Amino acid sequence: MQRRMLFAAAAALCLALPALADETMPAPKPDPDNTVYLDITGGRVVIKLRPDLAPLQVARVKQLCHDHFYDGTPFHRVIEGFMAQGGDPTGTGEGGSKYPNVKAEFSSTAHFVRGTVGAARSSDPDSANSQFFIMFAPNPSLDGQYTIWGNVISGMEFVDKIKRGEGEGGVVQNPDKVIKMRVANDPS
Repeated sequence: MQRRMLFAAAAALCLALPALADETMPAPKPDPDNTVYLDITGGRVVIKLRPDLAPLQVARVKQLCHDHFYDGTPFHRVIEGFMAQGGDPTGTGEGGSKYPNVKAEFSSTAHFVRGTVGAARSSDPDSANSQFFIMFAPNPSLDGQYTIWGNVISGMEFVDKIKRGEGEGGVVQNPDKVIKMRVANDPS
């Protein structure tokens, strides 16, 4: 009887070990080639890039990070409960980089949820360039209409503190700015 109880206890422990290991194992480190560090006033936001969804837009973001393009650009349009938009050096919502626009890479499998990073564009689907937005909350109406190029994996609490805009358009007076935005493997 004791032998059966001991065997049952040992079997239960063996079955529980994988679950215990999962809880104590550290999360895998992000791929430095596909991770962006976005430093803003409140702290560092870590974004996992999604080349599986948007290889062209991810390549553009990496290039702009390497060029230090985003440094000092404002979050010019920020709407409570919706999103924070930045990446325009003019701060008007009409600026972009020196590079040509990027063709749309819409996904039917990924969704605009809290922390999703998308490519901002005009009414032309193929007009994404340098501007991006980070979602404060889910918005299914954007699914399949805008390119998703990343997801915030840490630091969303800092995104939540970005200064909000006024009125329906969410234009921000004296906006918060990107301090620095780099790909994790970029030494500069």
